[in-house]
Amino acid sequence: MTRVFSGVKPTGHLTLGNYLGAMRRWADVDQHQADALFCVVDLHALTVDHDPGRVRRLSRQAATLLLASGLDPELCTLFVQSHVDEHARLSYLLECVATDGEMRRMIQYKEKAARERERGGSVRLSLLTYPVLMAADILAYGTDEVPVGDDQTQHVELTRDLAVRFNQRYGHTFVVPRATRPQVAARVMNLQEPTSKMGKSDDVGPGVVYLLDEPDAVRKKIMRAVTDSGQDVVYDPEARPGVSNLLEILAACEGADPETLGGAYESYGALKKDTAEAVIELLRPVQERHKRFCADPSYVEAVLRDGAVKAREMARPRVDAAYRAIGLLAAG
Repeated sequence: MTRVFSGVKPTGHLTLGNYLGAMRRWADVDQHQADALFCVVDLHALTVDHDPGRVRRLSRQAATLLLASGLDPELCTLFVQSHVDEHARLSYLLECVATDGEMRRMIQYKEKAARERERGGSVRLSLLTYPVLMAADILAYGTDEVPVGDDQTQHVELTRDLAVRFNQRYGHTFVVPRATRPQVAARVMNLQEPTSKMGKSDDVGPGVVYLLDEPDAVRKKIMRAVTDSGQDVVYDPEARPGVSNLLEILAACEGADPETLGGAYESYGALKKDTAEAVIELLRPVQERHKRFCADPSYVEAVLRDGAVKAREMARPRVDAAYRAIGLLAAG
């Protein structure tokens, strides 16, 4: 079977964008059609200033929400990145293959480093090198496909380059993965800034719907969503990003076409009302399952423990082979 690897970073509460853009497909499609690994990439959360307790809480919450979204540990491997030493082991080897120039060309590094400097903070070295850790996440498992959005495509290209370079210099060791962009995934934008993605890390305001938001909070955020000048409900992401975002969300919830839905509404108010109710109904079963899993923390811990064991068994032979190939003595 094709092997797929995906992860979520515990830097904020998971959002409607995370669910419609990735998590729902992981549960509905990927775990059934592929040898799929899903990971809470907690090491990536350490690249910026953070509260240790919050990282732990968000890591547990992310794992619980992944289960609540429909991931089945009988069908896929779910684990926490830091529970599998091979990620860090392989990351250092790949740092010995990557170049400084490659790291500094990463668009996300430039953007995040600029924001950190604007806040008066210092930029951690790990922020520069984290694309290499992401490459290690992928390459350790012989991953064939990495479902990503546009903002992560550059990192998968780096992963491919590092795999090819390592294989050419030290012998064939890694599968060269490819990025995939699932057509069914929705790109959900911020409700208050519809030209920006709905992100979990950078916005805690009314533009973001979180998976654990109460129905009244969801309704309030969507009813206050920014729309556009004019009154026609038309799907046009370039000229009418606000109303188009609402149509995208409603279409993703109902499995419909946003352009077709646009023709069914005569007012923004009616569109917002239907979108809010659709999102509330979409999130209801996820929230109910989340409550059940929170009531049984030992189950979640067992899933993560077993997942880490499976992940180690998959990753260790390849990482050990990489250590030998690059010139390190085998441990006795």
